[in-house]
Amino acid sequence: MIPYVITIIGDAETRPVEAIHIDKVRQHLSISAKAVWLAEKEACDMFLVSPLPVVELAHQARSVLSQAPLDVVCTPVEGRRKKLLICDMDSTVIDQECIDELGDAFGVGSQIREITSAVVSGNISFSDALRRRMALMKGLDQALLDSVYKDRITLKTGARTLVQTMRHHGAYGILVSGGFSYFTQRIAERIGFHSHQANELAFENGRLTGEICEPILGRSAKLETLKKLCRQKNLQPRDVLAVGDWANDIKMIEVAGLGVAFHGAPALKKRANACIDHGNLTTLLYTQGFSRSQFVEA
Repeated sequence: MIPYVITIIGDAETRPVEAIHIDKVRQHLSISAKAVWLAEKEACDMFLVSPLPVVELAHQARSVLSQAPLDVVCTPVEGRRKKLLICDMDSTVIDQECIDELGDAFGVGSQIREITSAVVSGNISFSDALRRRMALMKGLDQALLDSVYKDRITLKTGARTLVQTMRHHGAYGILVSGGFSYFTQRIAERIGFHSHQANELAFENGRLTGEICEPILGRSAKLETLKKLCRQKNLQPRDVLAVGDWANDIKMIEVAGLGVAFHGAPALKKRANACIDHGNLTTLLYTQGFSRSQFVEA
């Protein structure tokens, strides 16, 4: 029998957590302990001991609340607060896909998205797709990258609060992406990650050559980064919070102690042990037991 905590998360103004939600989960899972509020009407914990695995408990709790726009996450009580945060960038900590924005700005957006769709459907590998998309952007002036970053890229709600709060409490944060270091460097500094990792663009005379510097970083590279940081910092995968939204994040999500599909693709949600479908990135603080008063606000 393992001690677990189920966290129900909503929004106090638009999607409040009500007593009826708590009672439904308590009755379904035979929980006797009272709810502990992390933020009134926004997030609460319910503690229980069960022989069931995390995924099954979370599934049952979500099923009971399937008609409510609330997120439900189940985690073991032991090691609940994570010591390493590894995040995808595109559509996870920013609202956009950088390569799509570059394609639109350069006039090849529809062709870029067509190749992306082929990756999603499994008709082409990530590496081949990235090479084809870069070839379409041969000749793009570096000034256009500056313009895309300044005018088109916006942060996900709660991104900076998530990173700054975990950093304040001793966690190490890294931004990893199958995209480009040109963007990860700027986003990592802006949000507060300790480091970043992504693919390197190739320039000649201030313009893209249409090639990408090898080796190309994909889903395996994200997993290897997780493992490498665990070795360097004497941590275990159970100490890791990994967050992503797409199939490219599956390998790191599967290995992490708390692997989160954040508004994720169906393929990723099937493999993650936690899914956030409604809330912003601060939900990941509640899942670790942080109260609202402990947030380091952006």
